[in-house]
Amino acid sequence: MWRGYIGLIRKEFIQIRRDRNMLGIIFLMPIIQLLLLGYAVNTDVKQLDIDIYDFDRSTHSREFVRSFEAGDHFVPEEVISHSNTDPVWELAKRFKTSETQLALLIPPNFSEKLTRNENVTVGLIADGSDANAARAGLGYAGQIVRKYSNHVTGMEVPLEIRHNFLYNPELESVYYMIPGIIVTLLTMVTTMLTSMGIVRERETGTLEQISVTPISSHALLAGKITTFAFLGLLEMGLALAVGILWFGIPFAGSPWFLLWVSALYLLTTLGMGTFFSTITSTQQQAMFLAWFFSVFAILTSGFFSPISNMPIWMQNITLLNPMRYFMTVVRGIMMKGSGPADMIPDILAITAYGLTVFTLAAARFRKRTE
Repeated sequence: MWRGYIGLIRKEFIQIRRDRNMLGIIFLMPIIQLLLLGYAVNTDVKQLDIDIYDFDRSTHSREFVRSFEAGDHFVPEEVISHSNTDPVWELAKRFKTSETQLALLIPPNFSEKLTRNENVTVGLIADGSDANAARAGLGYAGQIVRKYSNHVTGMEVPLEIRHNFLYNPELESVYYMIPGIIVTLLTMVTTMLTSMGIVRERETGTLEQISVTPISSHALLAGKITTFAFLGLLEMGLALAVGILWFGIPFAGSPWFLLWVSALYLLTTLGMGTFFSTITSTQQQAMFLAWFFSVFAILTSGFFSPISNMPIWMQNITLLNPMRYFMTVVRGIMMKGSGPADMIPDILAITAYGLTVFTLAAARFRKRTE
């Protein structure tokens, strides 16, 4: 009995050692996941992009602006003052395109009133679609204002903030989370369905039987992924319905624009699933690779933690993640009513990733089936 037991254990270790895919799953991927979790997941809110609208251009106002540059809470994107462009239009455009998260407005009589110890009100406008960042930004700005007021006047009364939150005045966190969950569902469902579905066909021998028919490999792949694409969009539609009808999530943009961008994004997820099916031999291996890709995409998409909080090298890695761009587009459409003109860089990135990944996956699938 014991000899057979020891022999069986020895056989299992030998089998695992000879299976390179299994060795990677056991040892390499958990280490990668640990590194991703350690660097990507950071709940602190730092490096908030803020636009400065200085209409005073005095010594006091410039000193006040410099106080926002100190520390790692804010990153002033640009200083706009006395421009020919309507500041309201410019501000709305930059918020809608997600180029900034906050805007500080300094009135033209800022220095004059401070010198006289009169009450001065500065404006702070925040993108409320990310409720946590908006709250933190208001808190950080309040601390800076109090310190500056005390430094200049010796008292805290004269300088105060009047704030406004765009897109989400009540700062409901669920407004920010539901669009992210919808993106996550579409990514995981389509990637896993495609990879496991094709491998299952190969395991049962059905794929080989279809391959000997007059159907071309391109038609075979198109027929397989069309079903998975439909199921993914159906699941996305159900999640949207629950988010809007049950949670009361606003939908300010065009549903047709969202459908079009989602179809572009599906080229990436379906392509990744197809690629995984060509490099694995079992459903378990395909499922693990699809799960690993999904977790990597989620952690580096800005869903749980702002990308600006991550180390610089990790922020560069997120540029390789198509889910990052799709997350921005979905939140922009639902929360801000953003249109194609507001999302051109993200749409171009989604299209480039989709065409590249799907073309490579289709070529490998054709080679594997032939």
